[in-house]
Amino acid sequence: MGELKQHPLPMTIDEQIENLKSLGLIIENEEYAKKILNDISYFRLIKAYSLGFKPKNGKYEEGVTFEQIVELYLFNANFRQVTFAEIEKIEVNVRCRIANYFAEVYGVLGYMEPQNFVDEEYHRAFMADIEEEVRRNSKAPFVRNFKTNYAGGNLPIYALVEVFNFGTLSKFYKNMKNADKKAVAKSFGIGYLESWLESISYVRNVCAHYGRLYNAKLSKTPILYKEYTQAGIGNNRMFGVLLCMKQILKNDKHWNLYVDQIELLIDKYEKVDVKTMGFPDDWKKLLEQK
Repeated sequence: MGELKQHPLPMTIDEQIENLKSLGLIIENEEYAKKILNDISYFRLIKAYSLGFKPKNGKYEEGVTFEQIVELYLFNANFRQVTFAEIEKIEVNVRCRIANYFAEVYGVLGYMEPQNFVDEEYHRAFMADIEEEVRRNSKAPFVRNFKTNYAGGNLPIYALVEVFNFGTLSKFYKNMKNADKKAVAKSFGIGYLESWLESISYVRNVCAHYGRLYNAKLSKTPILYKEYTQAGIGNNRMFGVLLCMKQILKNDKHWNLYVDQIELLIDKYEKVDVKTMGFPDDWKKLLEQK
């Protein structure tokens, strides 16, 4: 292992601007740059959105401006917000269908029985997770109601899913028996729900923590239908996840409005290159519901 790096000394806003100029970044309005860097951290803005504009530890390509980097940041922020709203719909839908199916097949407290799942150890960890989730939501009226007015004080599955975060919901589904998973997936008319939930859950967490979806490789990737992979669409960029979201929300009449919002953002922020997010030339045709 080589010698470890030392953390750099902190820079004032003025020093940050001088440093960027020394790296070849064009800053035409320094007062504007100061305001931005006082509102958005250097690390969040410059480190994340300079990707593709300069080699690591090198200087910016000729002609790159501070405003161009800010434009990418603003596009990402707006894209993230409209996408989060669509993910929320998926989260609500999946909670409902899993809870309805599981209650019908195993009873409202069937989630407590390890034999109703594939992996008992995984189930044990899940039970510890939901105990913490219930404790964290202990002041919610519906949680107090079941705790104080029902034998055993346990939440039925249809109420329990309301305290799940998306990650817990995805894990619950992952540990369901194959026949049960297929039944839930069939209710959506799709075949790869487990893979899709994992990748959508990952994107949801990026959105929730104000992260970067623009020009980002995803660490949780969905299995795509052959028609997409054969067309050269990759699964490690955001467009692949959008195709999965489209399938889950195939009956949502508002989906095409979301696609229109994406188009408006692309038109508004002219420096954005959506190919870095896996968008092909015919992206809108592929995303729109027929």
